[in-house]
Amino acid sequence: MQFRAPEKLNNLRQGAAAVLTGPQMLAFVPAIMLAAYWLGGEVALTTMAIALPLAWLAFGGIEDLIRQRMARNLQPGVVSQDTFGDKIDTIRQDAPAADKNSAMFSIELDEHATLADRFEPAAIDRILKAVADRLVTTMRDNDTLCQTGDFRFSLCLGQVQHLDLESCIQLSGRYQQAIEEPIAIDGTTIYVSVSVGFCLLNRAPGGTGRDWLNGSLAALTEAQRRGPSSVRAYSTELHSRLKNRAHLRDEVAAALEQGHIQPWFQPQISTDTGKVAGFEALARWIHPDRGAISPAEFLPAIEDAGLLERLAEIMIYHSFTALKAWDSAGLRVPHVGVNFSGSELNNPKLVDKVRWELDRFDLTPDRLAVEILETVVTDTTADTITRNINALAKLGCRIDLDDFGTGHASISSIRRFGVSRIKIDRSFVMKADRDPEQQRMISAVLTMAERMNIETLAEGVETVGEHALLAQLGCDYVQGFGIARPMPFEKTLDWVRAHEAKLKDAPSLPVRRTN
Repeated sequence: MQFRAPEKLNNLRQGAAAVLTGPQMLAFVPAIMLAAYWLGGEVALTTMAIALPLAWLAFGGIEDLIRQRMARNLQPGVVSQDTFGDKIDTIRQDAPAADKNSAMFSIELDEHATLADRFEPAAIDRILKAVADRLVTTMRDNDTLCQTGDFRFSLCLGQVQHLDLESCIQLSGRYQQAIEEPIAIDGTTIYVSVSVGFCLLNRAPGGTGRDWLNGSLAALTEAQRRGPSSVRAYSTELHSRLKNRAHLRDEVAAALEQGHIQPWFQPQISTDTGKVAGFEALARWIHPDRGAISPAEFLPAIEDAGLLERLAEIMIYHSFTALKAWDSAGLRVPHVGVNFSGSELNNPKLVDKVRWELDRFDLTPDRLAVEILETVVTDTTADTITRNINALAKLGCRIDLDDFGTGHASISSIRRFGVSRIKIDRSFVMKADRDPEQQRMISAVLTMAERMNIETLAEGVETVGEHALLAQLGCDYVQGFGIARPMPFEKTLDWVRAHEAKLKDAPSLPVRRTN
């Protein structure tokens, strides 16, 4: 009895919705408006003109319109979201009872934002149609395909007796192979790639079809984090990671504002003089409960939360504060390096913000080294990024090309971006004092840099042997655990003083350089 009243209300609402959103409503609109005018004049007429559309929206008119529009746009072999929802609910309930299995695949075009910028909507529709058509050709009769996002399709396998992880990986590869064939649009050949996330029914979270679909979407998100054309399966471990990541994402905003995420500073040393040539500012999160959290863990959370620019503001503020403090203490620290992500470099207001901060702290631009990943330089097609890097260089900031050797930066791109210094990735530096091949690669980089009049710094220097070899080969600066680990600002003052004292006490030895 206690559920009867809500049921009646629901039935009443459904009946009202059928009347208010159905085509028969159009026949009554003139009469309703005329009656309103007779009874209440212009005020009542205006009120009714506002109330009728609101009632239409409240009772689901817009949802019905969207469903009708989607139904008109459906391609052969692609079902509506309502039909897809019913289908996956049915399989979710029936397959386990019949001792059968299934799998949900979510497939999304990689770099779809670039596609959207490059092509007109009509061309995008043709690309999506080609993708759908190719997926349909890979399907069995009892498989179901639905477009579940602007650039995403979800495919539910029909119930099968035997299905395992390896089979799903093979199916994912088949879908990718079919989709990634060249697409011809108006004489232009377009190459696309897709990432795939899948969730086996017997490993699905929750108890509904929607939960099952969400499992495949979670796997897709993980695949996209790995790069284009990746495939990932849903698992309980993935679920735990995603929950932790979501929790971190919720925490990072507060951590940034509460000062728990701040720069730690790692010194850079001249191989000629041994003196401190600068510091690199590296973000560190000291969690009040968990202690130090790895940057590899929290930086993706900051990116997911859309807070990279806020992080950059904090890093610049504390780095400039440190420079002023070193100056006040009479310590010579020429500059500090701050890492800038691609999204930060794509901010049209970046140069103005940097200029304002430099003026605010009364610092010259050469005190800031803008550290840019080599992959940003090689992959960027955005004019804003190019303009910002060049403008920062013209302003007088140093431009450091970070992790050199991990991307494919050309000589022309190095010159185009006004690079001041190349930072050789630690993968080239490791065991270089014992590996002739590593030595030859480092020598080649140093020779190129010397001829381009660009300074060099080796990252990840951990041993005295590596340090000595790099100095002998002609690398200008070194940085790494072999020099010092990153440290909070408070410890930098004593470290610099102790380092300078050691230099005064050390005998002067000539360094033989060979290139």
